[in-house]
Amino acid sequence: MNKAKKNRLPFYIGIPVILFLIFLRFGIYFVKSDGFSGLSLLLPVLLLCFILFALCTSSLFAAWVYQDCKRRGDDPVLWAVVVFAATPFIGLLIYFLRRPETKTVCPACGQRISVKANYCEKCGTPIEKEDHKVMEKQGTHHLELMIAGIVSMVLMLVCLASFIASAATGNGINTDVASNSRVWNLGTINMNYSSYKDDVWKLDFKSASEGFVKEQSMTVADAETQLLYADISCGTVPDGAMLILWLVQGDLVKSIDVTNLSGPLKYPLNEFENGKIHVRLQINGVENTVSEIYIQ
Repeated sequence: MNKAKKNRLPFYIGIPVILFLIFLRFGIYFVKSDGFSGLSLLLPVLLLCFILFALCTSSLFAAWVYQDCKRRGDDPVLWAVVVFAATPFIGLLIYFLRRPETKTVCPACGQRISVKANYCEKCGTPIEKEDHKVMEKQGTHHLELMIAGIVSMVLMLVCLASFIASAATGNGINTDVASNSRVWNLGTINMNYSSYKDDVWKLDFKSASEGFVKEQSMTVADAETQLLYADISCGTVPDGAMLILWLVQGDLVKSIDVTNLSGPLKYPLNEFENGKIHVRLQINGVENTVSEIYIQ
């Protein structure tokens, strides 16, 4: 009994730790960024539910594999970890391809032998045919774990499909570049790097989908005297391509065409107030662009 409790201890400790780390990751993301500003609450809830159901699915299938392995005389902890870590789909596929034959114990010498064996391979003791009933029971054990795992997997897929459908249609996602809330993109960007260190925003990208918006929140300490500096170089500018710099603070919105700057832009901030300001670059076809933006 004590040995069984010790074997289950990693699951009792591991699952709460994993759940705690997931919530911690969401919390850190919320603190370090603008949180989920600009997103309908439904989207992060669906994403969180997808992650939780995915963990439940992996845990339930891993628990079933643990019990199945223990009955078959294989290493239950190893296979449970494999199924949990490799996702239930791949993990179960690997397990069933490698699944050991059901075994029982020889009543004479204790040697583990196949339930199909007619005699013990070690001592030669004949095995009664009634023992074959063990094999029939092996295939139906712990059905509640398998059923719960399947239900959890269905819920996981529903959450994922709902999240993808909502994101694809743009429902609940703010894409308005002039909005005072965070802007979320439905397109893609091919970046070399993006960093914000010592109040300097550096962005280097190769290309992006039409209208893609990169943004950085900055702070205006003294609007009367400070300037926004933008040193931007667009390496490739196809016909009709543009790079627009947006400054948004509350209802005040300013846009500047920075596609072909002859030198660093120095933009006065006296129309704005002290505090947070959204600095955005809207990419409309330009490529191989390097920028450095800061307030001083």
